[in-house]
Amino acid sequence: MGLCAAGRIEGAGVSRVSFPDITADLKARMPQLRGRLLANQPLAELTWFRVGGPAQALFMPEDENDLAYFLKELAPDIPVTAIGLGSNLIVRDGGVPGVAIRLGRGFNEVTVEEGHRIRAGTAVPDVKVARTAQESAIAGLSFMRGIPGGIGGALRMNGGAYGRETKDALIEARGVDRQGNIRVFSNADMHYTYRHCGAPDDVIFTQALFQGSPGDKAVIAAEMDKITEAREATQPIKSRTGGSTFKNPPGHKAWQLIDAAGCRGLRNGDAQVSELHCNFLINHGNASGAQIEALGETVRERVKKNSGVTLDWEIKRIGVPAAS
Repeated sequence: MGLCAAGRIEGAGVSRVSFPDITADLKARMPQLRGRLLANQPLAELTWFRVGGPAQALFMPEDENDLAYFLKELAPDIPVTAIGLGSNLIVRDGGVPGVAIRLGRGFNEVTVEEGHRIRAGTAVPDVKVARTAQESAIAGLSFMRGIPGGIGGALRMNGGAYGRETKDALIEARGVDRQGNIRVFSNADMHYTYRHCGAPDDVIFTQALFQGSPGDKAVIAAEMDKITEAREATQPIKSRTGGSTFKNPPGHKAWQLIDAAGCRGLRNGDAQVSELHCNFLINHGNASGAQIEALGETVRERVKKNSGVTLDWEIKRIGVPAAS
């Protein structure tokens, strides 16, 4: 089965990346597969930055059992990458070898359970969980209004905003490992630290159970409105961006270090450090994944030189660079 490097196809004045097609062989090996499996599927349209090459194969499972079957039958030498809602993600221009997995309709249910708990599939946007909690008079989950992306990403990176993190509300997470086993992780099993999850990297989360507390709908709505207003006033949320680019180093705020290093408004082609909030990178329309990533690395170099502090990426970068 071909996992060799991508080639380039010229057509209509545009050069695009193309991998060897592995989907026919995968389908033949997995006759009970129910989800969609597509070859050389563009990923740029699935990310907030709107950049990057294709997935060699993109799999969208029908439900958790379909995902488990696929992973169990997939040859262990084929790499697997989960892409979620694409909010905190740079896809490199050479595309993603192997299989990219994106959860969709079978993972977008939200239900309210006894004891002020909310169960959500990992394709559910974080804001939808916050709204469901508000409508059900459940306090403690308003912070999710401020997290861009979906529940899967929040689980994987301990997403947080406005004073709370995923670890503060999570009871348990459910997922499928690379061998196709369905596993349940308690909050402690997730080994959470700041913007980090210590659960095995090969697990693709499918569901989460959150704990809230009794609240007042009007009070919760006011909290969410305040978060919305703060985001609109301080973040470039209407631009093609990927959320916070770098983690806050201990004792520092990343944006202050970036600003002090003279990087506010810095550009690399159509990629720019936001002038509104300089821990955000923006694609003004025609930036490549390489330009956005290179701009981020330039920021890291300047901050290191100016303050001695090394910034760690918060945005996830996947795939391979385009062939030169």
